Amino acid sequence: MWLRCDQRYGWLLKSNYMKASNRDLLVLVKNDYTSDQFMEQEVELLNDLLFQFETLENFCHAHEVFDLNKFRIIHRQQIIHQISRQRVLRPFQFLCNKN
Repeated sequence: MWLRCDQRYGWLLKSNYMKASNRDLLVLVKNDYTSDQFMEQEVELLNDLLFQFETLENFCHAHEVFDLNKFRIIHRQQIIHQISRQRVLRPFQFLCNKN
């Protein structure tokens, strides 16, 4: 039986959406006269925006691994993905942001 993509992965999208809204955000606004409804809408839009960009692919693209055991810097996204999934890094192996 063949299912459309949204039928196959619909539960996954719903569960990820629920997880994305569970975060702490600090929103600073210049105007003191903003309503609670406006702030809720802004936080919801920020959550949607962050959910779009906080992917594993973007994480691997923005990080690199310094492996002092082999004296090399790892840039390949597949290897960074494998290393980031480990619970504990090996000694003298560092995951660093490129910024």
